[in-house]
Amino acid sequence: MSTDKAKGSRFFRKLKDKYRLVILNDQTFEERASIRLSRFNVYVLAGSVLIVLSLFIFVLIAFTPIKQYIPGYGDIGMRRSLVKLRMEADSLTNQVRQQELWIRNAQSVLSGQDSLSIDTTGFTAQSSKYDSIKLDEIPAADRQLREELEKEDDYALIFTPDGAPQKSQTLSNLKLFPPVLGLVSASFEPLKAHYGTDVVAKEKESIKSVLDGTVIMADWTVETGYVIAIQHDYNLISIYKHNSVLLKKVGTFVKTGEAIAIIGNSGEQTTGPHLHFELWHNGVPVNPESYIVF
Repeated sequence: MSTDKAKGSRFFRKLKDKYRLVILNDQTFEERASIRLSRFNVYVLAGSVLIVLSLFIFVLIAFTPIKQYIPGYGDIGMRRSLVKLRMEADSLTNQVRQQELWIRNAQSVLSGQDSLSIDTTGFTAQSSKYDSIKLDEIPAADRQLREELEKEDDYALIFTPDGAPQKSQTLSNLKLFPPVLGLVSASFEPLKAHYGTDVVAKEKESIKSVLDGTVIMADWTVETGYVIAIQHDYNLISIYKHNSVLLKKVGTFVKTGEAIAIIGNSGEQTTGPHLHFELWHNGVPVNPESYIVF
């Protein structure tokens, strides 16, 4: 045990021993330079040089194009190009598959066979057997439920199976909700430039939308005060003038019967609290009293 301690102490003493490195002229033996060193200084110097050299090599490889020449180290730009090419190849494959399915369907139609219901994934959809449905055997509970739903949708727009509104352009097929209930003080008279119906109602009565639609105007004018206009389906626009307060902003979707304003007496072209209501269909004013009971 003491021997090991003695060896260790001798090793550390040797690290501290001083040495001199002398550079002599080989012919004249003249001393040119000398450096005083120890083993410890040599080890520290060698380690520092090794660390600095390692860092230099790392920086040189990591931040210069030299890294591209290392086997297994890929280029980022090349990876992006490969991903892009893979996506384009998948898109082309799907497009080719769709074209093949379309050609097969067209061939079936031209040959007099039933057309195939084929989706873009390549699977043939199973046709529904509508002939097996017997409407006469619908349970009474189902019929009652259908009648209740139809009553709830009296003022809703009717949509086709694909989700688009029916292409009916006649207002007689629509059920418009009264914007306000009151007394008609002035009727529709286009020859006198009165393109709407004036309705007198209770003070602070709410004005309601006649159909589902989107607010396209909610502003104030000198002549008609606070005005709000709603764009509905079937190229129908409803306009509500002389309000005291507007409850909706432009771009807001409103439901049938939803409050959109408060009746008022705003604007110069008014002599008392009332609602001036207009209906425009295909850009032409129509008589609101022909479609709404106020």
